[in-house]
Amino acid sequence: MNKNTADVIVVGGGIIGCAAAYYLRKRGASVIVLEADDSIGNGSSSRNGGGVRQSGRDSRELPLAKFGIENLWPTLSEELCVDVEYHQDGNLRLGKTEKHLAVLKKLADTANACGVHVEMLSDAQVRAINPHLSGEVIGASWCPTDGHANPLLATLGYYKRARELGVHFLTGQAVVALKKTKGRLRQVITAHDTFEGNSVILAAGLQSRKIAASVDIDIPMQAELIEALVTEAQPPMFWQMLGTAEADFYGHQSDHGSFVFGGNSGLEGYTKDNGTPVTSSITASCICRGIMRYLPRLKNAKIIRTWAGWMDMCVDRVPVISHVEEVPGLILACGFSGHGFGIAPAVGYQLAMWVMEGRTTVDLSPLRYDRFKAKI
Repeated sequence: MNKNTADVIVVGGGIIGCAAAYYLRKRGASVIVLEADDSIGNGSSSRNGGGVRQSGRDSRELPLAKFGIENLWPTLSEELCVDVEYHQDGNLRLGKTEKHLAVLKKLADTANACGVHVEMLSDAQVRAINPHLSGEVIGASWCPTDGHANPLLATLGYYKRARELGVHFLTGQAVVALKKTKGRLRQVITAHDTFEGNSVILAAGLQSRKIAASVDIDIPMQAELIEALVTEAQPPMFWQMLGTAEADFYGHQSDHGSFVFGGNSGLEGYTKDNGTPVTSSITASCICRGIMRYLPRLKNAKIIRTWAGWMDMCVDRVPVISHVEEVPGLILACGFSGHGFGIAPAVGYQLAMWVMEGRTTVDLSPLRYDRFKAKI
C-alpha cells in the first residue's frame, strides 16, 4: 500500500478524529489521520470542561450521549490503558430563580422522554447531595448517571491506542482542499502532500467549514470563544459535575484536587483582535464572582491558570454527523457546539460502524447535513 493511501482518511486529530481512527482500526480498516497543528488534540479537545452528560442536551444528540455513557465510558480507561479519570457521580444543573427552574424542568422532561432519568430537586434535596452550595440555589435538576472525565487524558488514550494498532498520524498537515475523482471524493490535499482514501471523515472543528467549501459544501457554523480557569488543589469536596440553567457556569473537582470552572462574561467577542484564543481578565473575574456566589467556600482559592478555546458553534447548536449526498465518500463530524467531548467515544464508535458496515446503532438522521437545505 502506498504510504499516502488508506481505506479511510481522517481530517482532524482531536478526540473525535482519534476515537474514530481507533474504532476503525479495531474493525480492520487502514487509517491515516491528518492534523494541521504540530500537536494532537490542541484544539477544543484539550480546551473544554470535561463534562460527560446527558442532562441539558438537545434531543437530537441525546441518544449519542446515552449510548456512550451506557456502553463506552464505564470501561474506557481499561480499554485505552490510560486512566481518563471518569467519574459517574451525577450532574446538578442549578437554579436560582423560578424562571431557572422552569428551564430546568423543560430540559428534564426532554431527557426523560428519551429514556434518561432526570429529576427536579428542592433546595434541601440539592444540599443533601452537595452541602457546599450557597443558599442562593433554590433547586436543580439531577441526573445521577452523568459525570465528567479528563479531556487531555481521554484524547491521549485514543491517540496512543490507535497508534499501537497501526493508525498513521501526521501532524503539521493542514488540509487545503478535498478533491473528487469521477464524482466521488478520493483525495485530501495538504500544503505538503496528497492523500487518497475510499472514505474521508472531516472532523477538523472550525476548519471543517473552510475545508468542506473546497467541494462546494457549506456547514453553517462559526467561532465562539469559551474561557475557563483552574484552581490550586483543594481538599476533596464533591465529585458531581455542576452546571446552571442558563449554561453560563460549569465545573467539577478533578482527581488532583483542582477545580476546573468555565463561564463567560458576554464580552468574549469584543476582547480579541487577532484570532488567537486567549483569556481576558474580564471573563476570569466574572467566572470567579460566579464561583463565589455558588460555592462561597472557594472564595480564597488561588487561580493557577486560565485558558481559552474556540467552539465550532453550529447554527442550531447540535453537531453535523452525516454523509453528504453531493459528495459521495465524505462524512462530516463537526459543529459540536461546545459539547462534543462527552459524546466523542459514541461518535467515533458510530462513525466506524457507519464506514465499515453501512449502518449505525444510534439514529443519526436528525444530525444529517441536509437539514439546512431550503424546504421547497
